[in-house]
Amino acid sequence: MTADTIPRIRLNLRAKILIVLLALSVISLLITGFFAFSSLTDIGRYAQGSSRTLGENVLNDSSAALQTNAEEYLVRVASDQAEITNVLFLDSNSEMDILAAHAAMLGNNPPIASRIPAYPPTIHLTDPLAATLVEFTPGSNLTPACEEVRVLAGMDDMLRAVYVTDEDMTAVYIASDTGVMREYPWNAGHPAGYDPRNRDWYKQAVLTGNLTWSDAPYVDASGHGLVMTCSKVIVSKYGNWVIGSDVAVTAINEDFLSQTLGGKGYSVLIDRNGNIISQPGLSSGTMQWNEAFTPVNAFSSEEPGLRAIVVNMTAGKTGIGRVWFNGTETYVAYAPVRAMNWSLAVSLPVAEVTEPMMKTEGRIKSATIASGQQITDETARLVTIFAALFVILLVAVFFISVSLARYITKPLETLKSGTRAIGKGDLDYRVTIRSGDEFEELANSFNTMAADLKTNIENLKITTAQKERYTKELEIARTIQASFLPEEMPEVKGFEIAATAIPALEVGGDFYDFIPVSRHRWALIIADVSGKGVSAALFMALSRTLIRACIEGKTDTTAALREANRFICRDAQSSMFVTVFSAILDPERQTLACVNAGHNPPLVVRGDSGDAAFLRQDGIAMGVIPEMVINEEVVTLKPGDLVVLYTDGVTEAFNDKLEEFGEERFKEIARTCRFLPAGEVIRRILSAIHAFTGTTPQSDDITLVVLRVISDSR
Repeated sequence: MTADTIPRIRLNLRAKILIVLLALSVISLLITGFFAFSSLTDIGRYAQGSSRTLGENVLNDSSAALQTNAEEYLVRVASDQAEITNVLFLDSNSEMDILAAHAAMLGNNPPIASRIPAYPPTIHLTDPLAATLVEFTPGSNLTPACEEVRVLAGMDDMLRAVYVTDEDMTAVYIASDTGVMREYPWNAGHPAGYDPRNRDWYKQAVLTGNLTWSDAPYVDASGHGLVMTCSKVIVSKYGNWVIGSDVAVTAINEDFLSQTLGGKGYSVLIDRNGNIISQPGLSSGTMQWNEAFTPVNAFSSEEPGLRAIVVNMTAGKTGIGRVWFNGTETYVAYAPVRAMNWSLAVSLPVAEVTEPMMKTEGRIKSATIASGQQITDETARLVTIFAALFVILLVAVFFISVSLARYITKPLETLKSGTRAIGKGDLDYRVTIRSGDEFEELANSFNTMAADLKTNIENLKITTAQKERYTKELEIARTIQASFLPEEMPEVKGFEIAATAIPALEVGGDFYDFIPVSRHRWALIIADVSGKGVSAALFMALSRTLIRACIEGKTDTTAALREANRFICRDAQSSMFVTVFSAILDPERQTLACVNAGHNPPLVVRGDSGDAAFLRQDGIAMGVIPEMVINEEVVTLKPGDLVVLYTDGVTEAFNDKLEEFGEERFKEIARTCRFLPAGEVIRRILSAIHAFTGTTPQSDDITLVVLRVISDSR
């Protein structure tokens, strides 16, 4: 028996399609159902496990976040309290300067009458604020009628005015080498043997010749307890006058150091040597005015962690530590009081921070248990729903298979022939199906596709050629625009210059230039044209040419820019404008004569102090109005100073959260790079911008010009 004689079951194509579709569908549904039931069960178990793990992770992350936030908050509290305390001492310094200026004026003029009376301590007053105390030290030869005493009486009104404006002050006074002392408010006098000329505040002021603070608290002779004194000497024709003002340690405690953390923590103030200047409860006790008060030194603590914190505090650092203090684990946050070279610490028991964390832990555990039960219930419900859907789909597949078998046979063969013809490249081939259903529409779509494909191929050839030509033209335009920028940086004695321009598109509207205006002086130009792309590039070329033509060889920058503005307004017809910053660099005088026409203010970083500030000048952009008013500002530079000119593409660079790079980040990176070469400064700034923006496309042109003073060329 041969293969030709073997009986075969003959079925038409429709029956074969029906059998195949039913077989494939049933097998697929059975396999899918088996894995679906298994997967749903596994998913339920996995979801429960993931929920528990997620709860634990959330708990850990929340605890860490709460702890981190608490530590950051404590550092902010310490910094704020340190700044407030710093203001206290700065206010006293300012008041001393005012009193010293007034005293110096009095010493060079005839006596003037005071509006407030002055009485010796022997006169009893019910209201000390109504008069000034005048007192002569033992052995003084002065009398109330002598000229120096009458001149010093002119201080009474100022002493009272300063006392009234400063609620933290306990007393303000002036004493002389000749033995007279005037003090406000009036008091019953000082103890026997008291001589202000022998007090440390008097001696230190005379010795230093400057404004000075007492090294440590001392017991006040007027009965105010422990005080700190700010004093300053004035050299008059009568001899030395020393002005002093007292701030009670209790005032520092009550007004500043005790107002922290809602009464749950407390603050401590220490000097540069670790001596405790002020803390809650600090007082002189029964000590007398002529007894030396010895402050406690924080370095004497037996706790190593606390001593390490004191080391950081005396070094002027800001931070936080976690130590054991009096048997309690405690957070200690600290920050410097810069006016006095002291440091302030804020402490809080760790238990005050961990208590909210424990409450959060309980809430998260409860939420995790509830979530696990909900996942179990949802998994069971999904299994039931899937079983019902499986039965429904099995029945639907049978009827769908029968229907498909009726419609697929002949139209598919016709479409198959068409696809073969199209595949061989015969785009003129057309199929004909008259079934009156989707297959006829498919045939029409097939024919339309063939015609459209032929048309699109022709259009693609044309479009590709046009795009290549446009790309080449843009590349040429970019090359031409780049040629407008200086190829080399000018060599200026004592200065280092670097620059870069990065367009956001193929061409941009930013430019910079270095124009010689005299033998040794240069004009540094940076500008930003409104808009981007080809129009901005063309306007940039026009503006750059006009500005260079008007400034070159001229020293009057404001007149040159006004002239260029008139040309730009006359030639510009597209409502475009350009912001310009120009600076004439004079290396011999080491100055920058700056003119700003609506541009971003340049940043100046001082090399010695690290202070960074923007040169904010008023000015309107060029091309807006024919006649504009601009002013010149001269900035003096020193070795180590850094000047950064930039366009708004730097500060307005956006990240994926639509946050700007901003002026503060710009200032900080410039401050940290002020000692680096100019080219490296640019590289660091661009790296910081790229790190900030990440994958976000560049939104605007970025241009930087960096001028660094490397030596004194005068």
